[in-house]
Amino acid sequence: MEPNGLREPLLPPSESVLVDFHLPSVKQGRKTKTVTLKIFATKSTSSVSSLEAVIGKHRGVESVAASLVEGKAVIIYRPELVSVQTIRKMIEDLDFQVAENTEQEVAVCRIRIKGMACTSCSESVEQSLSMVKGVKKAVVGLALEEAKIHFDPNITDSVQLIKIIEDAGFGTDLISSGDDVNKVHLRIEGIRSIEDVRIIQTSLEGLEGVNIVEMDAVGHRVTVTYDSDLAGPRSLIQCIHEAGRSPNLYDAFLYTPKRRETERQHEVHSYRNQFLWSCLFSIPVFLFSMVLPMIHPFGKWLGSRIYNELTVGLLLRWVLCSPVQFIIGWRFYAGSYHALKRGSANMDVLVGLGTNSAYFYSLYIVIKAATSDSFEGQDFFETSAMLISFILLGKYLEVMAKGKTSDALSKLTDLAPDTAFLLNLDRDGNVMSEMEISTQLIQRNDIIKIIPGTKVPVDGVVVRGQSHVNESMITGESKPIAKRPGDKVIGGTVNENGCILVKVTHVGSETALSRIVQLVEAAQLARAPVQKLADTISKFFVPTIVVVALLTWLGWLIPGKAHLYPRSWIPKGMDAFELALQFGISVLVVACPCALGLATPTAVMVATGKGASQGVLIKGGDALEKAHKVNTIIFDKTGTLTVGKPVVVNSKAFSNVPLQYLCEMVAAAEANSEHPLAKAVVDHARKLRQQYGLSPDRGAEAAAAADDFEVHPGAGVSGRVNGKLVLVGNRRLMLKFQVPIGGEVEDYMLESERRAQTTILVAIDGTLAGAFTVADPPKPEADLVISYLKSINISSIMVTGDNLATATAIAEQVGITTVFAETSPLGKAEKIKELQAKGLVIAMVGDGVNDSPALVAADVGMAIGAGTDVAIEAADVVLMKSNLEDVATAIDLSRKTLARIRLNYVWALGYNVLGVPVAAGVLFPFTGIRLPPWLAGACMAASSISVVCSSLLLQSYRKPLQVNDPRGPVDFSNSV
Repeated sequence: MEPNGLREPLLPPSESVLVDFHLPSVKQGRKTKTVTLKIFATKSTSSVSSLEAVIGKHRGVESVAASLVEGKAVIIYRPELVSVQTIRKMIEDLDFQVAENTEQEVAVCRIRIKGMACTSCSESVEQSLSMVKGVKKAVVGLALEEAKIHFDPNITDSVQLIKIIEDAGFGTDLISSGDDVNKVHLRIEGIRSIEDVRIIQTSLEGLEGVNIVEMDAVGHRVTVTYDSDLAGPRSLIQCIHEAGRSPNLYDAFLYTPKRRETERQHEVHSYRNQFLWSCLFSIPVFLFSMVLPMIHPFGKWLGSRIYNELTVGLLLRWVLCSPVQFIIGWRFYAGSYHALKRGSANMDVLVGLGTNSAYFYSLYIVIKAATSDSFEGQDFFETSAMLISFILLGKYLEVMAKGKTSDALSKLTDLAPDTAFLLNLDRDGNVMSEMEISTQLIQRNDIIKIIPGTKVPVDGVVVRGQSHVNESMITGESKPIAKRPGDKVIGGTVNENGCILVKVTHVGSETALSRIVQLVEAAQLARAPVQKLADTISKFFVPTIVVVALLTWLGWLIPGKAHLYPRSWIPKGMDAFELALQFGISVLVVACPCALGLATPTAVMVATGKGASQGVLIKGGDALEKAHKVNTIIFDKTGTLTVGKPVVVNSKAFSNVPLQYLCEMVAAAEANSEHPLAKAVVDHARKLRQQYGLSPDRGAEAAAAADDFEVHPGAGVSGRVNGKLVLVGNRRLMLKFQVPIGGEVEDYMLESERRAQTTILVAIDGTLAGAFTVADPPKPEADLVISYLKSINISSIMVTGDNLATATAIAEQVGITTVFAETSPLGKAEKIKELQAKGLVIAMVGDGVNDSPALVAADVGMAIGAGTDVAIEAADVVLMKSNLEDVATAIDLSRKTLARIRLNYVWALGYNVLGVPVAAGVLFPFTGIRLPPWLAGACMAASSISVVCSSLLLQSYRKPLQVNDPRGPVDFSNSV
């Protein structure tokens, strides 16, 4: 886990005596921060008490706690009044040495970056951020157009980081900063002066639970970060209302900042408009250059001279091309400038060189034609204009395609409903009022009503009512789940057939849906190792292409001037220089670094989004890439391969007592027991009663409760039901009460033990009446999953802390041949390391806290979603449905994604390997085929689009296994 703040240290107050002390409770937020400094006394006279007194009196310092024994000083301060550097200097002036922080505060911010064209752009931004003092880690995602930065807030902040990115030539939007777990955006009405702003800000900052208040005095907006345990959106709005006094009354309303989809649409419209404007000028240039000169009488009119050799057609082409080159194409100049300023080169540099070469050579032709009465030359204005138009068309199509790569994430984000019904209950639980409010206004501990057919707005616990909830959109589980009081519900799921009241437990970014979205976003931002190839190539790509273009120009120019190839090769109206220039420009614009940079991140985005929509959360490109190499999977037993809940799998009567009656007697005896085996027997009795019912003469006895209930540790329970002594337990209990066990019973018990099942014996009034066999059965899909993994050359191993007999029996049922039993949690991790030392790539599938060391040790850790938070945190892949078929899904999705990435590289690299020689004119001497610059530009655009569309094909991914048990729901009630 990434730290997002300092732990509160406990330091002794003096140099010699270790006495616990607590820092004063100071409200944390924008007003105060905490810094821990490592200190050493430079002189024997250095005194901690004087340090605390001097520093504590400084303006902006709230409290100081220091100890030379611990070698630390903890200072709570107000950053707007005093800086960490000032505090450090004051401490040093008091004869103390201050070392670099060993426990630095780490904050995280996410920034959207606009205008990145290729890998070199993202790399240069990442490099610029990494060089900022205080930045611990910076990751920039090209496809996601986002940066995630870990930094020390005592040294730098998000404002400075945004400035660094903007100085590199990119637009920015702050997505989140610091630990804004819960944040609300409000628009305020009634503000008339700066005094109103101050009143509102002061009121909010004084409210308990408020951490950060960011006021936009111009836009009359406020963003508040708060602790959801102490405050909420409604209490913030109420605070703003109460801050007003007549005639200055304030109203606050929710508002939603620009979302990514809105910005994406804006970008799409921007490129579309630029392309259309470019076409408005480029198409006439193309017509005046290529089409109309061959049509009478337009050809004669365009060829008529204005001055010397300057013709009407040449002048019109120059006038129409110039806006395209310098106004519509200004983005390429800006991009080139910022790239070269950073010491790198990107696609903008190639486009800028190509279009400027064509334009300024054509401008030279215009000048020569206007100043000479005998000059003849061919202009390339149509090359420049058409080239920019085709590149803008390509970017427009590329942006539209890239938007579809995050469709799965957008669908997840949109699952939560916009409104909810808030109830106000009295002390007796009666509904006093009901109100429909925005989902964003829901606070923790609210009671909300969810009617049939509506979505659950946030996470909570059912407090009243029963229903079935469809959780497929979150977990992928197709069957509706029954919900009763005490059961948890997840925000974004659909209530199907009953009205339920839910107490809110999680809101905002704390909900399961928000955490899933955050996990998928983090996965999409993480860079897969396979991307290193593209990153390495991109560093040399543009300079190499520039050199190749220059050599191409010289390679055609020199032989042309030296008459080393036939004059017939040169098209009519051109000379050797112009032909060489066209080949050089074509090389510049045909090469596409964008396709190479998009090959990996777009595939990872689509794959992680698709996986999340099917209940498989993959934590990043690294996990996605590792999973495809897995050749051995280690399974935990309990709760992973098995259901994790004991059930009665068989029952038998050894007397004339009817089985239903036997079950009722046992259920009455076990009713007060909390043992899992007892609960299994009681559940079994309840099922039988529902299935068969009881005869009237047995019904009264069935309802009786056990008297004289007694627990016999390690043996079972006893009690009297309707005056009859009922014993329920193992062999030891029967021997204790001298109940004889016959040969038939002994055989039954031996057979059960061979199958790793537990036998529960039942005796009534000293006679052994029957037995129940209890087991933790394998999951219905386990054997099919193991068989599938074997078919794709992945071996399966079971590692469990259970005894060998039980583990072997379960392994035989599911088809696993290698078993390591009676293994401790650390032993599981050691076993994985042993197998890794043999060259195996290991995936571990587990669900409990005891599986966490193994999940971390494995190359890929897969946590069952119904398992513990610790296991899920330690894992690389989370299986939300707790269904083993998703183990196969994760492996298969990984393999198909890596295959798609390789195909993308074939598209990108193969395109450049083939396109550059063709553009350089390699085929021209033999076939007469050449690639005009404007057509090369179209090919360049097509390469990026082809790579993105290739990644989008992963949207059609289907699971390799769809387990549908033909027997229906597994029910062992009839096993007799």
